[in-house]
This record gives sequence, structure tokens and C-alpha cells, in this order.
Amino acid sequence: MSNKEKILNIAVIAHVDAGKSTLVDAFLRQSDVFRDNEEVVDCIMDSNDLERERGITIYSKNCSVIHDGVKINIVDTPGHADFSSEVERIIRTVDTVILLVDASEGPMPQTRFVLSKALEIGLKPILLINKIDKKDQRAEEVVDEVYELFLELNANDEQLDFPILYGIAREGIVQYDLNTPSDSIEPLFKTILKHCDVYPDLDDAPVQMQVSALAYDEYIGRLGIGRIYKGVLKPGTQYIRCNQDGLEKKETISKIFVYKGLSRTDVKEAHSGDIVVIAGMPDISIGDTICDPEHIEPMEQIEIEEPTLSMNFHVNSSPFAGQSGKFVTSRNLKERLEKELEVNVGLRVEPTDSADCFKVSGRGELHISILIENMRREGYELAVSKPEVILHRDENGTKVEPIEEVVCLAPSEYQGTIINKLNLRKGVMQDMEEENGYVKITYLAPTRGLLGFRSEFINDTHGEGTLVRRISGYEPYKGEITQRMQGAMISTETGQAMTYALWNLQERGQLFISPQTEVYEGMIIGESAKNIDMDVNPLKNKKLTAIRSSGRDEAMLLTPPRIFSLEEALEWINDDELVEVTPDAIRIRKKGLTAQDRRNLYREKMAQNKD
Repeated sequence: MSNKEKILNIAVIAHVDAGKSTLVDAFLRQSDVFRDNEEVVDCIMDSNDLERERGITIYSKNCSVIHDGVKINIVDTPGHADFSSEVERIIRTVDTVILLVDASEGPMPQTRFVLSKALEIGLKPILLINKIDKKDQRAEEVVDEVYELFLELNANDEQLDFPILYGIAREGIVQYDLNTPSDSIEPLFKTILKHCDVYPDLDDAPVQMQVSALAYDEYIGRLGIGRIYKGVLKPGTQYIRCNQDGLEKKETISKIFVYKGLSRTDVKEAHSGDIVVIAGMPDISIGDTICDPEHIEPMEQIEIEEPTLSMNFHVNSSPFAGQSGKFVTSRNLKERLEKELEVNVGLRVEPTDSADCFKVSGRGELHISILIENMRREGYELAVSKPEVILHRDENGTKVEPIEEVVCLAPSEYQGTIINKLNLRKGVMQDMEEENGYVKITYLAPTRGLLGFRSEFINDTHGEGTLVRRISGYEPYKGEITQRMQGAMISTETGQAMTYALWNLQERGQLFISPQTEVYEGMIIGESAKNIDMDVNPLKNKKLTAIRSSGRDEAMLLTPPRIFSLEEALEWINDDELVEVTPDAIRIRKKGLTAQDRRNLYREKMAQNKD
């Protein structure tokens, strides 16, 4: 190993908001990756605009640092369950994982998922209890909870003997224990190098590399990202690519990149153990193995988890179509979805009976809504249907559906409302703990029942509650679940909404629009207080006469309208409604724009139900 770099690959895994990206920042800042005069933002790895706005990691990313002569490749992974397929694949390419756990929250559902994947393939984790500066930190109890979690996940004796560190990632501090202060993350670096051996020198063996992630470059096309398990990889050399179906094809790598700090660097050769990016194979896919032509050894297949939710993406057919978007046709939509499939392996796109509609399936609402938000920012217009849960049949032919573990943390005064709402959604309580005025309720509930629950939960707890979900498995179909209880206010006219009309309408429900908003026939402008849809005229103005009124006019004070985010709109709609997404607006509409269209659609639905 004296001639080449010593290589070690680590992944940072945790639940959402535990501090993964912040810890990676500390790695980079304390390894002289940045110049002295370079301006550095927080969460440098969250480079995507959406990641920065939402404060979450959506795509796993790589970087590297050098410490004591060892090159450490670091992978920052997403914490949301919707992006779990990213975490599963990445963990295969690393030598150890740093498990980050919040010092007050303790292990959460997603912590269990990512840890189980690491333990399954035999990795020996390092535990880092983060945020020990919190007022309500209970680090010692959290360590006991993590031990219990390891035992539940059948960790072996070696895995149970994990090192424990304590830290404040935001300040770049890691300590060996709670009483030994530190001013850097040096204890973490030392623990990584002591706890984990560098990758063995297998440069003389025949080449073997497996692709664990994909990327796309406008100039050089599709890129494969993965670890070289054996041998030395060189550009311009012919290799055999073995895909998941067992097909073998001769192909040549045009370029090889390795990670140096945050940047990808073009190299003439890459050695065993390193994580590399390869170009020149247009059909490369997740799980493909690159082998020496003389020694073809495909690696074990990588299973991609099945999608759980589907939505229909329609061409925007509203009267306002094409006013703000650049890409509005079915061809534009088809090309963009095909481009997304190049890199988003958890996604599935299928044609439907209509040429203007595509069925898009993914791992959850967030997974698909991130795609819609990106398309919207790129100038696409589309209409999206209510998310539908994908049902399956088990080996006995029984209909089964995905079940999620839901953890609700909220002030104790709201527990009755939360329990009532989850019971109505066919949930089954698993556990309930009360401490310091807060209650932690754990439920198992069908994914179908949880559609639209998040926004209700936030309203019911007045923004003080936190909700965590993860898919726990499949169970027999739970039967019918009631949809939204309130009806919709549907505009009967096209034009500008008037203050007078909205002032009269606000008594009958909650408005989604403000005065002077452009509306069209069939657009939903508010939520009715009753469980029926209402046809309303938001354009109606006060009649003007030449006679002065005897009394003073009342001041028309309007309640601020409810403004939907994309996820909230998708949660709110019913089966007969669509969310219209354009670069400058998110509108909600009925599938049938006129009253006659809606009656016809209702009759068709009734006829199908009879059949």
C-alpha cells in the first residue's frame, strides 16, 4: 500500500434533522478542503435549490478528505423514508457507517431502517450522539435506547461493541465522553482510523466494480457511480458490463473521475477501494458490474424497493394553460419523465389509455412531489391527480397494502385529537409515552389512510407537533377509508375575483384566493364548511345605483386565504380533482370544468362501480 493512497469509505446515516449534512461540513472545514479566503455556506453538500430551501438532503452525495495519509470518501445520505432506496445502495460501497442520533429525540423510525441495512451487510457502526448542547439532552438514556435497537436488529457481538462519541456537529466538536471537552472533530477521525481497517490492496486482481448510483452530465451523458472492489480501472480500456438480467456486453470507459474534496477530478487510473464516476456507457444502470474480459464475475444483484404510490401526470388542459410555462405538450412531458428515469431509479413511468396522461409511481408523496417541483421550476406545466396507493396480491391471492409506522410527538393536550384522527384512518396504536408535557404516540396505519394526514396534524397541533413515518411492511387490505370531510367551492365564472363576492363567500367556508386573483370555471377557490360541493360566483360585484345608501357601508374585511404548498395541495384533493402546476402558480380544479362535465364523470364512475 506504500505506492498508492490508503482508502477508507464511510457513510453518515441518521434520521431527518439529526445533523448529517452539518457533520459533513465539519469534516470538510477541518480538513483544509477550502481556501482561507473562500466563502463557505452551511450544509455545503445540500447543493440543490430544493435541498437548501427545505433544509433536507434529497440525493446522496460524495466528497473526500485526507487525514493522516488516508483518503476518506464520505457519503452524505438522505434521512427521509421516501429516499430509502438511495441509502440502501450507498451502504454497500462503504467500510463503516457513522450513526448519528439526536441527544434528546433518541432513535427514530428511519434510524431503525438505515441501521438495519448497515447491520445486514456486516458493517460495524460508530455511534455519535449529536446535539449534546440541547437543554433537554438525555445522552445516557439515548445510548441505552440505541443498545436496545441493536439487540432488536440481531446485531452480532462485534457490532454491539461499537465506539460511542458525543458531539455538537454545528460547532464542529466531537468528544470521547460528556466530561472531556474538545474543540474539533479530531476524536472522530481517530476513532474512524482505529475502528476500521483501510481497504486491502487488491490492485493486482482482475477488475470488478459495481454501480450503486447514477448521474447525468449534459456533455458526456449518463454516469455510473460505484466502488472498485478489485483491480485498477483505466479510461480507454474495454471491459465487460454485466447487467441485472445476466446480459454481458463489451464497452469502453471514456472518462474516470474520483472525488477530491467536493470536486470530481479526471484521472488516468483509479485503484481498488475507491469510489469513482465513470462515463462512456450510455445504458449503464444500478447494480451493473464492470469486469475484466478474461475474468467475468458479476456481483450480487441490488434490489430496488418497489414503489408504494402512483399519480397521473396530465397535460395541463385548463383555460390558463400555456400562460407561464415553456413546456406544455405531451411530448415535452414524456421527454422530461424519460430523462428523470436516467437517474431516479426508484421511479416508474407507464403510459395510460390517453396519450396526454402518464402514470408515475414512486416511494412516497415527497419522492414524486420533488420531481413535480423541479419540473415546475424548469418551465413545465402539468396537472396531477390524487396520489393512489399501489396494492399487491400475496402468494395466497389476498389483496395487501403498505402499512407505515407513524410516530407523533406533540403537546399532551392534543393527544385525544391525534388518536381519534388515526383511529378513523384505520390505524392501530402500538405505544404511547408521556413526558415533560409532551406525548409520543406510535401507530401502525395504512399508507392510504395517511394521505392528507400531515397537514391536518400540523393544524390540529397548531404547528407544535412533529410527525415521522416509515413503511414497515404489507398487511391485508383494511377496507374503505373516508376521504376529505369538507366539500369544495367551485367557481362558475372566468375572470377576476371581486372583494364583495369573496366577503360574502367567506362565511360559507375557507377561501384559497384573494381579490383580483384570476379564476376560471371549474377552479376550486375554497373549502366549503359543509360536506357538499358548492358552485359559487367569485366575480359578483356590488350593484351601483345613483341613490346614496342611508347607512354607512360595512368595511369588507377578508380573512387571509389559505395558501397551499404543492404537498398540501396533493394531500387535500379528492379523486375527482386535479392540482394544476405551472411555473408561477399552484391551482386546484375539478377534472370536469363545467357542471355538466362533472355530472357525466359522476355517472361514468357509478356505472364502473356497478360493473
